[in-house]
Amino acid sequence: MGETRLARHMFLWCLSAVYMFAFASVYVQIPGLYGNEGVLPARWMLRVSGKSVWEQLRDLPTLLWFGPKLGLDTQQCMELLSLTGALLGLAATAIPALRDCRVYLVLWVLYLSLYQVGQVFLYFQWDNLLLEVGFLAIIIAPMNMPWGWRVSFHDNITFWLTRWLLFRLMFTSGVVKLTSRCPTWWGLTALTYHYETQCIPTPLAWFAHQLPVWFQKLSVVGTFVIEIAVPFLFFSPIRRHRLTAFYMQVLLQVLIILTGNYNFFNLLTITLCISLLDDQHVNFWLCRCTAQKERTFLQTALSWVCLLVEVAVYGLIVYWTILYFDLKVEWDRKSVSSKTAFTHYEFNGFLKLVTVPSIWIGVLSLTWEIVTAMFRSACVKGILRRLWSTVQWAVFAAAAASMFAISLVPYTYIEYEANSNIWPGVRKAFELTDRYQLVNPYGLFRRMTGVGGRPEVVIEGSMDGSTWTEIEFMYKPGNVSAAPSVVNPHQPRLDWQMWFAALGPHTQSPWFSSLVHRLLQGKKDVIRLIQTDESQYPFRQQPPAYIRAHRYKYWYTEPKEDGSFPKRWWRRIYVEEFYPVVHLGNAFLEHVLSQHGLKDKPPVRRGSEAWLPRVLKHVGEHVRDVPAPLLLWTLFSSAVTICVINSLRSHTRFPLHSHRPASKHTPQQTDGKEEEEKKKMTEKQEKEKVIKDVEREEEEEEEEEEEGQEEEEEEEEEEEGQEDEVLSEENNGNHDEEPDHLRKRK
Repeated sequence: MGETRLARHMFLWCLSAVYMFAFASVYVQIPGLYGNEGVLPARWMLRVSGKSVWEQLRDLPTLLWFGPKLGLDTQQCMELLSLTGALLGLAATAIPALRDCRVYLVLWVLYLSLYQVGQVFLYFQWDNLLLEVGFLAIIIAPMNMPWGWRVSFHDNITFWLTRWLLFRLMFTSGVVKLTSRCPTWWGLTALTYHYETQCIPTPLAWFAHQLPVWFQKLSVVGTFVIEIAVPFLFFSPIRRHRLTAFYMQVLLQVLIILTGNYNFFNLLTITLCISLLDDQHVNFWLCRCTAQKERTFLQTALSWVCLLVEVAVYGLIVYWTILYFDLKVEWDRKSVSSKTAFTHYEFNGFLKLVTVPSIWIGVLSLTWEIVTAMFRSACVKGILRRLWSTVQWAVFAAAAASMFAISLVPYTYIEYEANSNIWPGVRKAFELTDRYQLVNPYGLFRRMTGVGGRPEVVIEGSMDGSTWTEIEFMYKPGNVSAAPSVVNPHQPRLDWQMWFAALGPHTQSPWFSSLVHRLLQGKKDVIRLIQTDESQYPFRQQPPAYIRAHRYKYWYTEPKEDGSFPKRWWRRIYVEEFYPVVHLGNAFLEHVLSQHGLKDKPPVRRGSEAWLPRVLKHVGEHVRDVPAPLLLWTLFSSAVTICVINSLRSHTRFPLHSHRPASKHTPQQTDGKEEEEKKKMTEKQEKEKVIKDVEREEEEEEEEEEEGQEEEEEEEEEEEGQEDEVLSEENNGNHDEEPDHLRKRK
């Protein structure tokens, strides 16, 4: 792997934006989900037990325990944490200096604090993934010190952990689709159901659903190839293998974004894919030329060998795909037929065959990064610098090895035999750290739901018990004439849980009874989860006296015979009663609430004169009236605008600043080439002198080493000065003073 300085900057910038999206999305939903009068009040998770604060933190690690010391109740403290996280993520996205390990530590602690009390609404795989990636960012991000030495030879070691996480995420997500024995995945028909049965589809999902069946089946084959075969290329020593894997993974994520609303999950996965890039390819994106070194005969021969190996690997992937999925071109039908040509037993044999070798591939790849970093640290000039660099290398190499070892426990869940052979010490370490979500098991879309039709719960309200009015949600399907929504990167968590609730009886979703109870009470914070614009809520004047819920099955409509589009997006049929008719004081409702501990007296609200609660209330009143997707994109646009302004200022302030290398045919580049040629001639002359004068050999070598070290330090300083121009494309950059290497030249 080459230099990854620019790739790491891209990774940290993208992660900052994802943090901003995640915190802001949670913030606008806190009153309705976790408020004192919300669906699942968070204060229920923080019962007073008489324990000390440290004992409480040990039992439930969250900063919410310190809320009373600030004069805040649980809801206000959650708002403070989420608002702080959103603003800190916004600042880190806009200002390069804030992409510091301490900032990412604060962001991780804030999100973990919310996660601990999030209950069912925050227990999604992407929340676990964000916590795991966020923890890795703590050891990947630099610690900016005014007196610190910025060169860190351990950066590639820590950045490698994101590649291993990406491998675990994609490989296990592909494997579980087949180990679940879901007939739609084995029959390659999963996508014929996916587009209409996913939680919150986009308008493009309707069009994707109309594609021919043979194309849908071929798309499933492509999904298996991208998720199971391609991840092994992440660790290939051939650079083009990693770049090919990068583009294939990004392609899959972009297609998912276009056809489904999966909040920040796909953006976070693309952020992980950046670990497959190097600085050379980032410079290629930025149309910045890099100096091409002359190749020796041996290097040329090696490049041809690598090309042959690369082509052979692609050929094997294509051959195995055709073989195991029985791909055949049917020219008469103008289609491609496909089917699984292997059994479940054969796939389990394959899984046993590759699970342990995949671990050893990870071991070898990590070992290579550690050894390479060790040699680079050992070659640092100066005893103190070499000692400090070696200590850093040892600490971060041990941290990376520990994280890798712990991650093997959830990774091997896909294969029982490999999991049972995990060393007990590693398993115990995983159990101790499990509550912090440092490493997690993954496996998305394990089984395809809604094969016989998309189940959907429709809530109805009535004032007299005879005339019923449907209560429509903003995002989830309900009205058959309403177009599907586009809400990325926001996640309407109540809408998501309504989708899960429709898959079974209401007894499997106790929170639904609490939702019905709050709607009967007419709690505005809960109503805002359903409709931000209260004018769209049918019972805005007075809460309904009765509420019930029915289960329907939804299907996409089909184009008309003449090719025109129908007026409706959906068609539906009634299936059964999901929740009986209830009213306030109803015996059934009271029994269910008491059974699940969902009913208690709300705390007495006292007007606080402190400035912090008043500020939080003022901000909340103004922010929550804005639609959440619009709010999130407004924050992101603000960060982008700040980055662009800073980049323009840096270019205006230093119009003659030359980054290595400058654009083609510029005088600066010509002067640089002349200087390089002069340096080469000087080195040749020095070598001739060394041959003629043996006695001066040692002195000449020392001088050459000193010159080489100075050149390396100059290059490192130039690369640091280069950050503003690079991040102008990444929405980044700040120059406050003239770079050192220009002052030296002057």
